[in-house]
Amino acid sequence: MKITESESNYRDLEKQSTGFLLKAINSEDQSVAKAITKVIPSIEPLVENIYDRMLSGGRLFYIGSGTSGRLGIVDASECPPTFGVEHGLVIGIIAGGDPAIRKAQEFAEDDVAQAWKDLQEHDVNYKDVVIGLSASGSTPYVIGALRNCRENNITTACITCNPDTELAKWADHPIEIVVGPEFITGSTRMKAGTAEKLILNMISTAVMIKLGRVLDNKMVDMQLTNEKLIERGSKLVQEALEIGYEEAKNKLLKAGSVRKAIGK
Repeated sequence: MKITESESNYRDLEKQSTGFLLKAINSEDQSVAKAITKVIPSIEPLVENIYDRMLSGGRLFYIGSGTSGRLGIVDASECPPTFGVEHGLVIGIIAGGDPAIRKAQEFAEDDVAQAWKDLQEHDVNYKDVVIGLSASGSTPYVIGALRNCRENNITTACITCNPDTELAKWADHPIEIVVGPEFITGSTRMKAGTAEKLILNMISTAVMIKLGRVLDNKMVDMQLTNEKLIERGSKLVQEALEIGYEEAKNKLLKAGSVRKAIGK
């Protein structure tokens, strides 16, 4: 039996108090970050590979179904506003297409051939890196994606929460993060999903820092898409140039980014 499908450590949940449920879920969640520590040596070479590929014009793809697919789309969609990179540098693909972001698409994850078709719509090529996301490590859609990528000399990786999976066999960079049974048996949107989200954060953030999209610890290339971000950017300019807030804001709006406003 897959570890992600193994029996929960808790019983009779419907009989427990709210306090018990919340404390137990929190206790389980705390184990996730500790488990990730063990796989950092597997994440490091993947980050280096993605960085090298992007310097040569490559892109990063996340591909998955259900919760895993949605997590990939979230991470990909946050890269342009956070780091100022173009849309299409990091791409999230989910089984069933955009409708699956909000509503489960029946049997979409079982189509082993569709993933390659979805990747080809983006002209995936040997310069790119494709990361398959599957808590179980057995999702046909995701396995099909990596298998076809491997056959076409495209660098592959995977994030899964079971050891020795079929998916990992097709990954040049397998990341197998074992977080144990879920609080609700088989509900991989919980600990497994949290593990995937944390690792995706690590990968994209580390790559963007290496690409020079962060100065010191500041988001100097963030897009100024709302008043909150304009205020944040203005304060960064104010601090960097040691000027008044209004002057900093005017410089920011004229320049269009914190980096340009401070001349870095």
